[in-house]
Amino acid sequence: MLNASTARDAIQRMSGCRILVIGDVMLDHFIWGAVRRISPEAPVPIVEVTKETTFPGGAANVARNLSAFTPHAYLMGRVGKDSAAGELAKLLNEEGVNTSPMLESDTLPTIAKTRIIARQQHVVRVDREMIEKLSAEELKEISRRVEAMLPDLDGLIIEDYGKGFVTQAFVDQVLMLAKAAGKLVTVDPSPRNPLSWRGATLVKPNRLEAFAAAGIQDARTPGPPLEDARLLEVGEQLLDQWAVEKVLVTLGEQGMMLFRRNAPPHHIPTRAREVYDVSGAGDTAIAFLTLALAAGLSDEAAADIANHASGIVVGKLGTARVSVDELLQAFEN
Repeated sequence: MLNASTARDAIQRMSGCRILVIGDVMLDHFIWGAVRRISPEAPVPIVEVTKETTFPGGAANVARNLSAFTPHAYLMGRVGKDSAAGELAKLLNEEGVNTSPMLESDTLPTIAKTRIIARQQHVVRVDREMIEKLSAEELKEISRRVEAMLPDLDGLIIEDYGKGFVTQAFVDQVLMLAKAAGKLVTVDPSPRNPLSWRGATLVKPNRLEAFAAAGIQDARTPGPPLEDARLLEVGEQLLDQWAVEKVLVTLGEQGMMLFRRNAPPHHIPTRAREVYDVSGAGDTAIAFLTLALAAGLSDEAAADIANHASGIVVGKLGTARVSVDELLQAFEN
């Protein structure tokens, strides 16, 4: 495990890494307010709005997490020709994310999620989206852009939210190009979009996604993760099923479990002190894990950094990111 001194050195090394995030991008819109009464029209709460905020979401949130630690964060995804796309580009550019690889669709809107929050609780979520798979022309353009960027990259992240951008043809093409260039590729999968990840360096499902992908029922046995027979079975099965080098299963309040070929499972206990909102925790984990691996850190050290970063972000409400000072303080404590 890292300490404050080694964490500082790791963060310095991470700052020079160039990472491309590819996947489903979206705009997260938050409406904050107070509930004091129930509507006379229907048995629903009336939210009196006090403020509204917007943040990059999905793959864009992964890139946003990267940009706090490296000036070389790139994002590729698909947006529409609408105000949400303009707002997303503005937010990302303000936070140092390079959006030049983005694709613009003539027919699809930018995916936007509106969350209404009152008394620190989600009241309802409204999604604006049209799910449509990549066209042959879009896939060709993605391949061209990825191939052109690869020589200057240290790693790639495939972020799948099941919104149509990440298809099997897309995955096969990107992984083929990355393998030929000898580049690290990590994956944050979607349970709604089961795909083959053969050729990826690491896949990071959460516990629910891991059990669903393996087709094994989760018994949720009490006790430490290293004594959870079904979890151990799932991890080993996914290494073979996905034909990848590593699988990192995030376990919420139990931390993370790293599975590798020819090595025993490695458990990393949680670092979260308070949990207000788990949305975006997976984005944070994959961002820091990839950045640390690209910087040459060991698997255990990379997982430790990702675990500390995730522990910070779940203590914040809404789509959040971690700062350098926050991460250093977490290791000092």
